[in-house]
Amino acid sequence: MNLVSTMAARFFALSLLVSAVSSPIFASPVKDASVPLRVGIMTDADSMPIMLARDEGLFEKEGVAVELMVFSNPQERDAALQAGKIDGAVSDLLAAAFFTAGGFDVKITSLTDGRYGIAASSSSGVASIADLQGKKIGLSTNTIIQYTVDAQLKKAGIPSDSYEPVSIPRMPVRMEMLLNGQIDAASLPEPLLAAAVAQGATLLSTTDTIGVDAGIMLFLTKTLDTRLEDIQKFYRAYTAAAQRINADPDAYREYLVEKASFPLAVKDAYQFVRYRSPALPDEAQIEQAFAWLKERNLLSIDLKASDLIDGRGIN
Repeated sequence: MNLVSTMAARFFALSLLVSAVSSPIFASPVKDASVPLRVGIMTDADSMPIMLARDEGLFEKEGVAVELMVFSNPQERDAALQAGKIDGAVSDLLAAAFFTAGGFDVKITSLTDGRYGIAASSSSGVASIADLQGKKIGLSTNTIIQYTVDAQLKKAGIPSDSYEPVSIPRMPVRMEMLLNGQIDAASLPEPLLAAAVAQGATLLSTTDTIGVDAGIMLFLTKTLDTRLEDIQKFYRAYTAAAQRINADPDAYREYLVEKASFPLAVKDAYQFVRYRSPALPDEAQIEQAFAWLKERNLLSIDLKASDLIDGRGIN
């Protein structure tokens, strides 16, 4: 299957998912700046400053109306974005590459600060990342999850073909299989990573400790062109929220479970990421993601990192 047909099939499938997530608040975006800026998020570490900016009135303080759409999985989020039901989303480098290669006009506007990690089952005998060779690692194949697994193993000098990937797309199921010893290890994002460790799994590696950036914020290019001031206000509120978390993380432990819907198991055990000021991803990291996709025949055209990024919103 060539790239055009592959991407067409991908976007057709995404379109079918829209009906599952559509609701009356999913009105088509318009140019009127008084209409809320609709942003897709998931309940994860990347999105926490955005949720806090909403809940502590920081968007209103900046004079921008923002409506957050919470999705349970990336497929529904991507479907809503592709159908124009949201203006932007917390996403990842691979999704941005797929969108761009398929002719869908989005731009990466900043990094986000989440955390992906690998945890081992307590019954696996795995004590370090070096022990993963030949072991079964639960993940979702050909996604940002597998990309971060390979990046963490590469950093440790372990070939990406030296482990057995076990496809478990549903992350809660993946965590349960890990805790039950049905797989040796699993790749999980926060807060599931912290929840697994709190329940006995062994943390082996995380993306933030090895300097791998995978999470991003992206917006439709047409939204950037027509609502740039609103996006700039969005980022100012985001920055203010991030600074509040950084200044006193423990003050937000109740917020984690009461407002951000993190699992109760992470309330006391969660290690907050340190949120950076909004910045564009390093082009070298984007190129590394492109190379990984090409190695797996998931990207058959040449993309330039510079074509995917747009820093107007954070300037």
